[in-house]
Amino acid sequence: MKVSKLAANLIGSEIVKIGNEVNDLKAKGAEIANLTIGDLNSNLYPIPALLKEEIQKAYQNNLTNYPPANGLLSLRKEVSKDLKNRWNLDYSPNDILITAGSRPLIYAVYKTIVDEGDKVVYPTPSWNNNHYAYLTSADAVEVKTTPENNFLPTADDLRPHLGGAVLLALCSPLNPTGTMFTREQLSDICELVLEENKKRGADEKPLYLMYDQIYSNLTFGAEHVDPVSLFPELKEYTIYIDGISKCLAATGVRVGWGFGPAHILDKMKALLTHVGAWAPKPEQEATAKFYENPENVNVFVEDFKGKLEESLKVLHGGIQDLKGKGLSVESIEPMGALYLTIRLDYIGKTKPDGSVIENSSDLVFYLINDAGVALVPFSAFGEAKSEPWFRASVGGLAVDEIKVMLPKLENALNNLK
Repeated sequence: MKVSKLAANLIGSEIVKIGNEVNDLKAKGAEIANLTIGDLNSNLYPIPALLKEEIQKAYQNNLTNYPPANGLLSLRKEVSKDLKNRWNLDYSPNDILITAGSRPLIYAVYKTIVDEGDKVVYPTPSWNNNHYAYLTSADAVEVKTTPENNFLPTADDLRPHLGGAVLLALCSPLNPTGTMFTREQLSDICELVLEENKKRGADEKPLYLMYDQIYSNLTFGAEHVDPVSLFPELKEYTIYIDGISKCLAATGVRVGWGFGPAHILDKMKALLTHVGAWAPKPEQEATAKFYENPENVNVFVEDFKGKLEESLKVLHGGIQDLKGKGLSVESIEPMGALYLTIRLDYIGKTKPDGSVIENSSDLVFYLINDAGVALVPFSAFGEAKSEPWFRASVGGLAVDEIKVMLPKLENALNNLK
C-alpha cells in the first residue's frame, strides 16, 4: 500500500529496535543487563517525592484541562528564575516555551528555521539530528568527530561547513558520549558563529545555534558552559533545549522547556499548537511548585548525580580492567550525563558458531544473546556501522548489576576469535 515518500523512507530508531529485542528476550526469562536506552529504572531512581506529591495534588484538584500553548505562567516564571540563579542567563517568562519533554522543541527548532534544501550542520555521533534533518528535508552536513577530542566537534572541524548554513546543532554534555565542551572549545565555536553572521545580509537567514543542555545539571566536576554566557551577543541566534527529564529522573513526566529569541520561540509555539505537544497541566503545575524552592532541585540533583557517577565509575573501571587483561577495549572517562563511551574492537572476529561479526550491529546482537549485555552502537547516532564505538547507559542498572555483568562481557569477548 502506498504511503507518503517521507514515511516510506523514514528510518526507525535503532535504539528502539535493540530495546525491543532485549524486552522480547527478557519476557522469555533471559537475564540481560540493559545498557541501551537513555532512560532510568524508576524503582532505582524515582522522581523527587515532593514532585510526585504535587503531581498527585494537581490531579486531585482537577487541573486536567488544556494548559496555555506556551506553558503555565507559574512554571515559566520559575524556569526564568532558575536560569538566572543557576546559569546567570536572563530570559523572561515570555522567552520560554514549555513542551512535553525536549523532543518537540528540537523538532520545532528544525521546522521553524529550516526550509527544504537549507544546510544544517551537526557532529556525529549525536542524538537524532540525522532524523530531524530528514524530517525537514534539510541538506544535512555531518561533521565526523574523533575520540581524541572526546567526540566533540572543534572549531577547525566546523569551520569549512558553516558558510550558508542556517542551523548548527550542538549538545553538551553530549548524548551519546557523556563528554562535555570546555570553555575554550565552545568559545572557539561561538566565535565562528558570530563571524558567519556578520557576513550575512539583511535579507539572508542567520546561522542559528541550537544548544541542547538537557544534561547540564548532571556533571561530574567539569564546568558546564553555554553560548550566551560566553558571548551575550549570541542571544539573538541561540535556542536552548532543557527540562526536567534527566536532572529530576523524570523522563516519563514529560516537562521540557526551550528558550531563546522571541521571534523564534513564538513561531515554535504556533507550530506546536497544531501538534498538541503540551506538557500535561498537572505536571507543569507540580514542576512549578517544586522549583519554587531552588534547594529542592539542588538536593535531589546532588544525590542523583552522585549515584550515576558511581555507576559510571564502576563501569569505566571494569572496561579498563578488561583492557589491562589484554582485551581490545577502551572507554572514555565520563564527564556528565548517563553515558559511558566504550570501544569494542571486535568487528571482523569470528563467533563460536563460525559466523563473522561483520559490523557493530552484529556485535550488539551477539553480546545480547551470548553475554546478556545490551549496548547501542554509534551507528545509531550517525556513525558508520564499521565503527567499533558504543554507548552504555547506566540509568537502568544498579551498581551490583554492573559488577555482575562485566565478567559475562569478558567471557563473550574472549570467545571471539
